[in-house]
Amino acid sequence: MAAAPTTDKLPSGVIVQHLTVGTGAQPTADDVVKVNYRGTLPNGTEFDSSAKHGGPASFPLNRVIPCWTQGVQKMKVGGKAKLTCPAATAYGDRGVGPIPPNTDLTFEIELLGIGK
Repeated sequence: MAAAPTTDKLPSGVIVQHLTVGTGAQPTADDVVKVNYRGTLPNGTEFDSSAKHGGPASFPLNRVIPCWTQGVQKMKVGGKAKLTCPAATAYGDRGVGPIPPNTDLTFEIELLGIGK
């Protein structure tokens, strides 16, 4: 029987809901992570996903929005999580593309691997 999903609430307000707990390594802010992801606005509209870009994406974890830097470090390779990002940990008052200023965001992330 699978354990119930666990949730980490970080001091910044970021919520990490572990949907599948990975069994691999856990990244640090200095790592490059390979992920599948889907980002949605509060109304459920998808604004971005790795599938739109042709498959998994790789990012230096210290060069993305704070919500990702903080939340993905709580994951292990092979894991899936839902990150709830308060606006201050996402794009704040600047907004980006289809994301209005001061918008809370949700990401579903699958951590596929870690590089340097």
